[in-house]
Amino acid sequence: MNVEEEVERLKEEIKRLGAAQPDGSYKVTFGVLFNDDRCANIFEALVGTLRAAKRRKILSYDGELLLQGVHDNVEITLKPSPPAATA
Repeated sequence: MNVEEEVERLKEEIKRLGAAQPDGSYKVTFGVLFNDDRCANIFEALVGTLRAAKRRKILSYDGELLLQGVHDNVEITLKPSPPAATA
């Protein structure tokens, strides 16, 4: 799986585990993502995938590197998808 595919899978998992916000974004804590069995089976390097998605401005969170335990309560926000282009 390449980085783009992993980022797309991460978006799906955040939508599955997170809470939808009124602005169309989704929020989930790092601990919920990290401790989810399905995510553990999908992502070999969850932190690396999170960083790649953050660099692409797909999601946001405080800090640069998230560590299990220390950062379990850090909120990760999946930004709302841009509206589809109309013809």
